[in-house]
Amino acid sequence: MNSTVLIEGLMMYAGLVGLLSFHEFGHAWMAWKCGDDTAQRQGRLSLNPLVHIDIIGTVAMPLLMVFLSAGGSDLGRFLIGWAKPVPVNIDNLRNRRLDDILVSMAGPWMNLFLAIALMALARASVGLGAPALNAICQNLALLSLILCFFNLLPVPPLDGSHVIRNLIGMSYETYWKFARFGFLMVIVVMQIPVVREALHSLTRGSFRIMAEWFGVPRVV
Repeated sequence: MNSTVLIEGLMMYAGLVGLLSFHEFGHAWMAWKCGDDTAQRQGRLSLNPLVHIDIIGTVAMPLLMVFLSAGGSDLGRFLIGWAKPVPVNIDNLRNRRLDDILVSMAGPWMNLFLAIALMALARASVGLGAPALNAICQNLALLSLILCFFNLLPVPPLDGSHVIRNLIGMSYETYWKFARFGFLMVIVVMQIPVVREALHSLTRGSFRIMAEWFGVPRVV
């Protein structure tokens, strides 16, 4: 097992947990601002990672990815992690359709904001002569962008599917009939080359634009 890859992987795992926590906090905060305090009452309006952890998605799967990668397996790069979804009662929202879209988009927006903030920190690290910090910030910014665009896929239960559901007027009951098979649907969709290529292009293109904005030499 490659100890260097393992250490780097564990550092990225810690960053992933933080990014997922901010993502779910974004959903909870927007729901609270739009009139639904369900997440707030359940303690989910928090940046504490412990309240957002899903044992499988936040712990088992990402750590398996880390150890597979450290062991030299190519399987590690195909695994993905997720946090426990924030509960939202759409009946409490002041403007049910619009607010549901805002709540759904709040998670990806948070990841986009974090990517910009991390790139700004990477720029500062260049000025401070801290290449290790620069590399960490760039890797986390790229990971945050991946989370942003991946969650925008219109596949239940990802955030993009909630937006599409509201735009086409699909009932909540019909949506959840599809969402029951969401995990399998995500796996199938991610096997489509054009989807993977589109995600790669959006992620890398956005990363390149941000690096140029801040004048940061790319290291990832």
